[in-house]
Amino acid sequence: MSHVNQAPSAVVMVRPHHFKSNPQTMLDNAFQSECLAHNQSEQAYKEVTNAVQLLKNEGITVHLFEDEHTHTPDSVFPNNWFSTHQSGQLIIYPMFVENRRLEYRKDIIDFLTDHYKVSSVTDYSFLSKENAFLEGTGSLVIDHQYKLAYAVESKRTNASVVNTICEQLKLTPVVFNAYDEQSTAVYHTNVLMCVATEFAMISLNMVPSSQRAQLASHFLKSHHEVIDLTHDQINHFCGNAIELQGKNDRILALSQTAFNALTAAQIKAIQKTAKLVPLPIPTIESAGGSVRCMIAGVHLQTK
Repeated sequence: MSHVNQAPSAVVMVRPHHFKSNPQTMLDNAFQSECLAHNQSEQAYKEVTNAVQLLKNEGITVHLFEDEHTHTPDSVFPNNWFSTHQSGQLIIYPMFVENRRLEYRKDIIDFLTDHYKVSSVTDYSFLSKENAFLEGTGSLVIDHQYKLAYAVESKRTNASVVNTICEQLKLTPVVFNAYDEQSTAVYHTNVLMCVATEFAMISLNMVPSSQRAQLASHFLKSHHEVIDLTHDQINHFCGNAIELQGKNDRILALSQTAFNALTAAQIKAIQKTAKLVPLPIPTIESAGGSVRCMIAGVHLQTK
């Protein structure tokens, strides 16, 4: 197996100046709540500033972009509109909600193209006009080492687009279903699961029993220790974590909410190969996303 890093050492993040819980995504994001803090945009700004500092303290390179617009309430979650790959490819995705399509930013693409080896930029955003959606690494949880892309089918994750993009990136798609306790399809795969170098966190209980064995066989083949999460832990964003390469160790960046919901045994299992770095982001979580959504990993080689 060629040495491919699952954990990127550089990330892109966006700091919002006018954050609010997006009314257009309320309909199918069961994780969203009305944020009642009157100063929520100020709070979100501070939460991102603090999260960036905590990641930098671990030796992560953070490319931070400002969003001063008022019409992009979800811009703090850039992982949905683009992804980067060791092959040098950069993909732009078709977003489900109209106001999220306004998050595409040429300056971010240009920055990456200037500082990293980008061999191609493929823009699939036109597919949203055809009602075919795929929301980046929200929809695709990628195992870069074993070339797998896990995807939970939902309104935002269209299986045919999964296949198209996986073919382009030479990934094997693993498409499956997952439902919450109200039998609602999980809206983003990265809420349900996280794949690190040596472990995978997932709530197998939310996957139909007929599909669990197939999922388990993939984790077995890729030598991942499975850390099984409960429904309640998913509701606390435990699945929405990302492994990054720090200056010394790999780290698992997750929210303080998620960290507090893990058991001692789960923490111990993670700590065998990654240092846990909890980031307090309660205001941002009211918009239905957590740490994984806030971080777009840079898997490209520097120039």
